[in-house]
Amino acid sequence: MSILHDKLVAQAEELRKRKTDLLKNHGDTVLSNVTIEQVLGGMRGVPALVCETSSVSADEGLRIRNIPILELTDLSPEETFWLLVTGDRATPTELAELRAVFAKHYKIPDHVVSTLKAMSKDSHPMAMLGVGLLAMEQDSEYRAAYDKGVGKDDLWKYSVNDAVRLIASIPGIAAAIYRIRFDKGDVIAPLENDNDMSNNFAHMLGVSNDASWKDLIRLYLVLHSDHEGGNVSAMTSYVVSSALSDPFYSVTAAMCGLAGPLHGLANQECLRFILEVKEQFGGVPSDEAIRDFAWERLKGGQVIPGYGHAVLRVTDPRFTAFHEFAQKHNITDENVQIVQRIFAVVPGVLVEQGKAKNPWPNVDAYSGSLLYSYGMTEFDFYTVMFGVSRAIGLCSQMVVKRMMNAPIVRPKSLTLAELESKS
Repeated sequence: MSILHDKLVAQAEELRKRKTDLLKNHGDTVLSNVTIEQVLGGMRGVPALVCETSSVSADEGLRIRNIPILELTDLSPEETFWLLVTGDRATPTELAELRAVFAKHYKIPDHVVSTLKAMSKDSHPMAMLGVGLLAMEQDSEYRAAYDKGVGKDDLWKYSVNDAVRLIASIPGIAAAIYRIRFDKGDVIAPLENDNDMSNNFAHMLGVSNDASWKDLIRLYLVLHSDHEGGNVSAMTSYVVSSALSDPFYSVTAAMCGLAGPLHGLANQECLRFILEVKEQFGGVPSDEAIRDFAWERLKGGQVIPGYGHAVLRVTDPRFTAFHEFAQKHNITDENVQIVQRIFAVVPGVLVEQGKAKNPWPNVDAYSGSLLYSYGMTEFDFYTVMFGVSRAIGLCSQMVVKRMMNAPIVRPKSLTLAELESKS
């Protein structure tokens, strides 16, 4: 994609220079000590990755290219991708050209639809998403360029082409999965005279024609797009792409990580909890009833889904963005009311209990309830929605790492005996 290539050429040279200078002049600088607890605890908190696209701080939350996410809630997914991968806001000309290129890929190939239809009716939607992405891999420009002997300094240009195609195609794959897996009727073609990505995704899902539904899809794709480099899906895509696997392989691997209950699957678990509360109380319970219910769960060794985060120690700003969306569009169904009641009560309970490092809600506590409000009641599909958004950030991170010629990831592992000898 020439306009994006032109934008990134100088940046690629600068990134490589900065990396080379750091290695040459400061390569032996110690960043931190690694403890046995961190080795055994999933490398939690170990500063061992570079991520230029976004950062997450405990006391503020997500920043995209150093801009707080709450200042970016008016962006489109295309603008978000441009910002992530270039570090700049897209001009009207750049955005128009990017959308024109995206629009060429909104309609997914017939063989991809046939592949999805051939899968078992009991297939999990996330498994279908992985298969759909792999079915697109045969046309990877990145892999073709590598096979032709293109040098590492120029491979990033082909990762850009693959990234644009993947990001533009994944809404169509996801919408086809929704239509096929849940018997919603024929797969819906993209709009003929609208290049907007979120409008097309909302249209192809066939869930609602409400303008606010399209706005929710836009916001959803922006808020979930990136969350620095150490989460499961981002780390997985980084490791796979560091072997010079193309973006289709890398994002598919990341989706397998996103499907885990401790990562992307959490949004549907949160909604199950909301519905459980509604069923138990026959509607929206009082604050006192929620307080008692929360204590009952905690004393029974259960958690409050959607509360707590591995990094954050404040209310997730993405939760705040969804809360503001619900207020703006006057969404007041019982599920949303329960979300708001829980938000008013549960943090205080968790503080009183004294075990939670972070008593505040994360984005998963709200997102599923809003999708449910518009009629998307199929829980198993929610993580696919997350995946469509997260592909934007995954591809952006891959492009930037290829621009700087990042090496293959190969950390050192230790046996328990070796750890014991150091204790």
